[in-house]
Amino acid sequence: MIYLVRHGQTTFNREGRLQGQVDSPLTELGQVQAQRAGATLARLVGDASGWRIISSPLGRARATAEAIRLALGLPKVELEDRLIELSWGDWDGRQRTELQEDHPDAFGDSGWAFRAPMGEPYESVQARMADWLGSLDPEPDRRIIAVSHGVAGRVLRGVYAGLTRETTVTQPVPQDAFYALRAGTITQIDGDPG
Repeated sequence: MIYLVRHGQTTFNREGRLQGQVDSPLTELGQVQAQRAGATLARLVGDASGWRIISSPLGRARATAEAIRLALGLPKVELEDRLIELSWGDWDGRQRTELQEDHPDAFGDSGWAFRAPMGEPYESVQARMADWLGSLDPEPDRRIIAVSHGVAGRVLRGVYAGLTRETTVTQPVPQDAFYALRAGTITQIDGDPG
């Protein structure tokens, strides 16, 4: 079992900026989203003995993971570089509206995220997600809470369930819900409304 959580809302999310591998802090709403995810996970997991929480090293994911760690009473957050968001290359930190003006054809299909100049290609993100999944204990012995990002989380779910690239890149990426990955299936779980 893997519970896959996207970090809470950040300043860049609110501003419509692409974050990639640059960082911005969680907003007040993002902190609440992280706490609600933690409360929901605490209810689902119950006794957290034997569970691990593994996070992307970026600050927004780490802050979300820390809120979840506190809710579950886990001793630590493990950092995992393979869970990091894709790099947008030259587009890291830029506003989406600004990019749409400069590159009107760039956002025309669902694979646009992987065409950023100097950005990370889909195959690279897919390979590192497959590598990370392959390094885990097999099901049903997995007890993992993974905290990652929008695009990286999409690709992780796609690799896990054997989805096509087209289906993978069009999956939703909510910040007020997370996913249970179990027995080859993906189930969305809404966060505790508080």
